[in-house]
Amino acid sequence: MCSDNTLYTGYTNNLEQRVLAHNTLNIAAKYTKARRPVKLVYSESFKTKSKAMKREWEIKGMRRREKLKLFSGFTPRHISCSPAKLKAIAS
Repeated sequence: MCSDNTLYTGYTNNLEQRVLAHNTLNIAAKYTKARRPVKLVYSESFKTKSKAMKREWEIKGMRRREKLKLFSGFTPRHISCSPAKLKAIAS
């Protein structure tokens, strides 16, 4: 969820790295760069990129209330923003 309470949906093969990038680096998505900080409110795992992308489009097609219902009860893992992690991501 972005700081303006909008919802951003995307896929990645490294969730921790992507959340940190959205919040700290110039490589963040244009949408989230202007809405920092963002926080993880929901995630799913898939074995293939194609399955992840299919699910991403399903979620993007949902209405906001449907997304919020999907997210309810989900406890996201904490993603820390240590200087060492930022340095590793930036290189």
